[in-house]
Amino acid sequence: MSKAVRRYYRTILLGVAAMGVLIWSAIDQFGIAWEEMLELFLVTLSVIALVILAAGIAVGVCVALRRLFSNND
Repeated sequence: MSKAVRRYYRTILLGVAAMGVLIWSAIDQFGIAWEEMLELFLVTLSVIALVILAAGIAVGVCVALRRLFSNND
């Protein structure tokens, strides 16, 4: 395994560990319930899905308009 690949995996591992610590501190230090964290996570996933869907629709409209107004004689 090359040095760049090891560095990449280490960065991913450290990022996941840091996210775990943030969740743990929110639950342990601030008293946020697991159910509330799960609800926030699901809302976040829903918003991300809606943004991706809106972007897909916007790209589809742009492609359709380009094809509609193109001069293919």
